Amino acid sequence: MRRQGIGGWLVAVALLAGCGASGTEMAAGGTGAETRAPAAGPAATATGAAAATAALEAGQPDTPVGRTRVVLLGTGTPGAEPDRSGPATAIVVDDTPYLIDFGPGVVRRATAAFVNGVDGLRVQNLRLAFLTHLHSDHTAGYPDLILTPWVLGRREPLHVYGPPGLAAMSENILEAYREDIRVRVGGAEMLDPRGVRVVPHEIDEEPGLVYQDDLVSVEAFAVPHGTWEHAFGYKFVTVDRTVVVSGDTGPFDGLVEIARDADVLLHEAYTSAAFYRRNLGTRRYHGTFHTSATKVGEIAARANVGMVILYHQLHLAGDSPEQMVAEVRTQFDGPVFYGRDLEVY
Repeated sequence: MRRQGIGGWLVAVALLAGCGASGTEMAAGGTGAETRAPAAGPAATATGAAAATAALEAGQPDTPVGRTRVVLLGTGTPGAEPDRSGPATAIVVDDTPYLIDFGPGVVRRATAAFVNGVDGLRVQNLRLAFLTHLHSDHTAGYPDLILTPWVLGRREPLHVYGPPGLAAMSENILEAYREDIRVRVGGAEMLDPRGVRVVPHEIDEEPGLVYQDDLVSVEAFAVPHGTWEHAFGYKFVTVDRTVVVSGDTGPFDGLVEIARDADVLLHEAYTSAAFYRRNLGTRRYHGTFHTSATKVGEIAARANVGMVILYHQLHLAGDSPEQMVAEVRTQFDGPVFYGRDLEVY
C-alpha cells in the first residue's frame, strides 16, 4: 500500500462512467421503499416475540445490539430513484463512523441517520472513508463529502482509502472548488483550511490490511468487476463484529474464505430470473460486473456468515425484492435482508 497526499492543484475534466447499468438498462421496480420478504417461522405469542415478528414483516431489521452498527446510507444504482441514494454505507463503532463509498446524497443521508439516532454520523465526524472503485455512482458524492462537513465545522483532514486514480480525483475536485475554498478561508467565514484537506491513500499493491485503530482493522481485497483493473471489497473486524462488504463484484468464490464466519455479509445482487429475460448483451455485461442473488446465497452458506444484507440491488426486468430475497434463500438458510436506505443493522 502506498500512502499519497495531495501535492498541489491540478486542472482536469473527469468524465465519470455509470456503474451497474448497461446502455440499455433502466431500473424497474424494487425501489428502496419496498420491503424484503417476511421471515418464515411460527406465529409469536409473547409480546416481545410479536413485536419482533411485526418488525420483520414490515421489512425492518431487529434493533442492533453491541458497539458496531451497519448503517445503509444509500443502496441505489445509477438509476435516479428518489427513494434510493447512491451507494454509501457506514460502519459505526461506538461513535466513530467508517464510510464505504460516497454516492450521490451521502452527506444528507448521514445527517438523516444522525437525526434518527445514530450519533456517530454527526456531519463533522465524517473524516474517514474507503472507496471500492471509481465508478461515478460510487463517487459522485465525493465533493459533498469533502466540502460540506468542512463548511459545517470539520477541522481535521479527510482520509480516504481506495484504488489508483483516487489521488487525481481528489486533486481535481479541490481544483474545481478552488475559488469557493479561497473565499471561505480568506473571507468573512474564516474556515479552518485543515478541514478541507484530503489525504488519499491509494491501494496500488497487494491488498490486505489498509487501516487499523483501537476500534477496527480494515482489510481490502480485490474483486472482479468487469473491465475494471482495480476494484475492492472491504472486511471490517471491529471490537465485537466482523462485517464484509462485497463492493461491486462479479461472481467471486474467493469471498467464501474472506467472509468465513463473518457476522454480516453486505453484498450487491441481481435476480437470476430477471437476468435471463434480458438480451444477450445485457447478460454479458451483468454476468461479469455483478452477482446473482443465487450466487450470493451460495457464497453466504459456504462461508457460514451470520446474516446477508442485500444492497446496490439491480432489478433488471420488473422483479421484486421478495423474489431477490427468495433466490438467496434457496442456498442460504440464515437471515436475509433486502436493505433499504437508512436501515441500521
